[in-house]
Amino acid sequence: MFHVTTDPISVQHVNDLVKRPTDGAVVTFDGIVRDNFDGRAVRYLEYEAYAGMAEKKLTEIGAEVQHKFAIGEIAMIHRIGRLDIGESSIVIAVAAPHRHAAFEACAYAMDRVKADVPVWKKEFFADGANHWVNQD
Repeated sequence: MFHVTTDPISVQHVNDLVKRPTDGAVVTFDGIVRDNFDGRAVRYLEYEAYAGMAEKKLTEIGAEVQHKFAIGEIAMIHRIGRLDIGESSIVIAVAAPHRHAAFEACAYAMDRVKADVPVWKKEFFADGANHWVNQD
């Protein structure tokens, strides 16, 4: 349930991975490519990753989240390669008996992914410029 892929991500599929009859909530974060950044028009993004290490870190974060919060299952899928406006770059789904734990766990998981998973994003702008995010 912790993968890096070049394929488009189905939000419904990720939700279905975590649903159990014992849970009363599924909270999903769907990180999508937006058409702007800092007042500039974005054409598309490219993500690169050290895939093996990224999947290992996603798995570790998933275990940490399950230990820290009163949740059931968690799934995290991160996409790499070229992504166009509106496509999902990451989907995190957390199931729990109660919504509060699911919300908190999902937000915590996303923060940990941003901080610790070796995935890098390059933005391509309408004016032809590009840059790596957080690489300046």
